[in-house]
Amino acid sequence: MDSLFRSRPRQGWTVSMFKQRKFSAEFKAEAAREALSGELALAEPASKHDLHPTQIAGWKRQAKEGMVAAFSGKAATTQKDAAADIREFHAKIGQSAVEIFSNSHGIR
Repeated sequence: MDSLFRSRPRQGWTVSMFKQRKFSAEFKAEAAREALSGELALAEPASKHDLHPTQIAGWKRQAKEGMVAAFSGKAATTQKDAAADIREFHAKIGQSAVEIFSNSHGIR
């Protein structure tokens, strides 16, 4: 399998059998931070991390959107909504478990 790749995946990367690279959140944040700093053109951090400039531009856009959400309070609202969804989902799982148990033991 090592023969499929020119070199080992870099730090922060994982590589599947189909050569699709997956990047950790820390790696994406570092690349986006470099692009947001404005000190370098998009091509420079892209070249440094062996990425296409479009990939860096996408992460840069996501980082900007995340910053806006953090300061506007939308991030907190989204987290509260997610927590409510999780509680609802857990309640449905519990209800389903009770129904399955009742049906399997002939309890009505």
